[in-house]
Amino acid sequence: MRRNSRDVMETKMQIIALLRRRTEKFADADFAPVLPDESQQRRVLYAAGLIRQIWNRTDVPGTAFMLETTDIGEANRQLETLPLVKAGMMEITTITGLVPYPGFGPAK
Repeated sequence: MRRNSRDVMETKMQIIALLRRRTEKFADADFAPVLPDESQQRRVLYAAGLIRQIWNRTDVPGTAFMLETTDIGEANRQLETLPLVKAGMMEITTITGLVPYPGFGPAK
């Protein structure tokens, strides 16, 4: 949790986002010129504390992000700053909040 400018506690949540490269519209060669800017913006979002982990997907060309922010809308807005998303070359296919699994807690 952190305090905002009005000294109100904000609770951050973990969010998983799945993105897919739009390979049906773009060839591999189309992605190459955008990748340096994509990598840089990912570093910016990581340094800002939004991105916690990044994985390459194995089912389709794309990325899975573990994010941490106060709401899904903010996560979506920040992902839309990625150059591949802005260029329409990558789409956000899933974005959802996560809550802890309760099954490992004490029995009632």
